[in-house]
Amino acid sequence: MKLVTVGKNDAGQRLDKFLCKTFPKLPMPRLYKAVRQKDIKVNGKRAEISTRLCEGDVVRVFVQDEFLEQTAVEKQWAHEFMQAGKELAVVYEDDHMMLLNKPAGLLVHPDKNEYGDTLIARVQRYLYEKGEFDPDDEQSFTPALVNRIDRNTSGIVIAAKTAAALRILNEKLKNREIEKYYQCLVFGKMPKKQDTLTGYLEKNSDQNRVYISDKKTPDARTIVTAYKVLAEKNGISLLEVHLLTGRTHQIRAHFASLGHPLLGDGKYGKNEQNKRVGMTKQALCAYRLKFAFKTDAGELSYLNGREFTLSDVPFAADFSAGKIEL
Repeated sequence: MKLVTVGKNDAGQRLDKFLCKTFPKLPMPRLYKAVRQKDIKVNGKRAEISTRLCEGDVVRVFVQDEFLEQTAVEKQWAHEFMQAGKELAVVYEDDHMMLLNKPAGLLVHPDKNEYGDTLIARVQRYLYEKGEFDPDDEQSFTPALVNRIDRNTSGIVIAAKTAAALRILNEKLKNREIEKYYQCLVFGKMPKKQDTLTGYLEKNSDQNRVYISDKKTPDARTIVTAYKVLAEKNGISLLEVHLLTGRTHQIRAHFASLGHPLLGDGKYGKNEQNKRVGMTKQALCAYRLKFAFKTDAGELSYLNGREFTLSDVPFAADFSAGKIEL
């Protein structure tokens, strides 16, 4: 038998979802059977699978001990986030969320080659050392990133410090109620000073790249990219890009498909051009973000209408100073 007290970051979950995360060795058929037989109770009373849990609820589970081995967050992570670097550029922070300025070259999440030092690991280390996150106190939640950008792209990434904030921000991002603006440098002069471009993107996971077409195909997803020319000289243009759809490598691949690859982009551009300008990472920065909620945002409603802009985009400053040219 196990007694589990529902914490703040587990509140709002359905009973079955909570138990699956808390007891990963408990098979779903056994869980459902235990609920039917009243072997799982909430606050001493019979509960349904769909019961929504509240902070402070006590869940009592009467099933075989072999199914009730808890894989605590700390055991899963083994405090591996403590191996991460401490450097973290915080643009904004409150009790619910953070905005971070990710440097080019840092992964947002672990991959097969890099596990220790990532942006999410730095966030978790930062919050752990502040006393705001302790794996021992959590059943299933860890601070998480809401959006992601490529390793060699810099700029604003959103982190959720609570489960409630993560749910709300994920929904807002999905519903395009968070506006994202980028700055980038592209080769060539754009045909218009501003435009909204539509294309069709197809992803090739084996190659870790995407392909853009002007014709719809069964496997392609529609992309919409708006841009405005901020400056142009010596065969290079500085653009502000409003990402109206958020697909993998969208900005990089879309402009490259039009004959205007980003400076420093070795995947979608040409290395001989990149060498001439001395850039090894794509000149792309998620420099501005606006919360534009159209529906209720609950405890995050205070963010509605707020806008955050990075004060310094290094490649843009270098371009303006004449340090980047063909």
